[in-house]
Amino acid sequence: MMEPEEHIHISDDAAADPPPRGPRLICSNCTRPGPVCLCHSLPAQPIKTQTQIIILHHPHEANHKLSTTPILTKCLSNSTAIVARKLKPGLSPLLDQSPPAIYLFPPTKASPAVSLSDLPSSPVSKHSPQVLIAFDATWKHAREMIKASEGFLSTFASRVCLHVDESVSGGSIYDSELVLRKEPFGGCVSTMEAVARALGVIEPNGVEIEARLIRVLRDMVASQARYLKTPAKPRPKLLKKGKEKQQLKDESESVKESDRISGHEQL
Repeated sequence: MMEPEEHIHISDDAAADPPPRGPRLICSNCTRPGPVCLCHSLPAQPIKTQTQIIILHHPHEANHKLSTTPILTKCLSNSTAIVARKLKPGLSPLLDQSPPAIYLFPPTKASPAVSLSDLPSSPVSKHSPQVLIAFDATWKHAREMIKASEGFLSTFASRVCLHVDESVSGGSIYDSELVLRKEPFGGCVSTMEAVARALGVIEPNGVEIEARLIRVLRDMVASQARYLKTPAKPRPKLLKKGKEKQQLKDESESVKESDRISGHEQL
C-alpha cells in the first residue's frame, strides 16, 4: 500500500533565494582564486636578478584584485613590495644605504627623466643601478607618491621613463591584449610590464627575463579576461565631467560581474 504523498509548500521567496555560497577556494601558492590560478605560469624557481626591485604599493592598489605586484614579487627573487604612500628614511634598510638606483616615472618640467631606451648611453649608466624602484598606484596617487618621495629619492636615485604619449587617450596597459583596465593615455603600462621592460635593459640577461615576465602577465590577463562582462573603457578622468558618474557605474558593474564568476567576490 502506497503511503499518501506528502506535499511540502515552498514559498516563492524561499524558492527564489540562491543557495548560500561557500568560502572561495584560494590557491596557497599564487594566492589567487581557483578559477584564475596562475601556478602553471609562474617560474618553477623565482627568477634571480642582479638588480634589487622595490615596489611602493599604494594602500588602495594593494587591495585591487587586478594588481600585478603580487604576481611580480613571486616571479622575482630579489623583489620587495612596500605598502605605503611615500618612500622615506627608515622604511627600507636597503634604500637607507643610498644605493645607486633608478625609479620609473614619466618626466615633468621640474623633474626631467632619462628615457629607458637612452639609459645605456646616459651618465646614469656609469654607476650600474643596484636598485629599481617602481610605484604601483593609479596615476593620480602615483603622482602624489612621487611628489612625497622625491626629497628622499633625489639624494641617490635617478628618474627613468618609458615612452609615454599623453596625446593618445585610452590606451590599454599592454597594446590591445590587457583589456582588463584602460589607462589614461597611450604608452601606459602595468607595474609588471614596466619592471619587465626596465630589467630588459639593465640586466645582463634582460631580454630573457623580460620575455618570461611578459608571458606570465599575458597568462594572468587571459585567465581573468574570460570572466570580463564588457571590454574595459578609458579611465573616467579622461572623460567629460558629465560622463564620469556613468563611466564609474559601468566599470563597477563590469568588475563585479568578473569577480562574481571568477571567485574574486568578497564574502
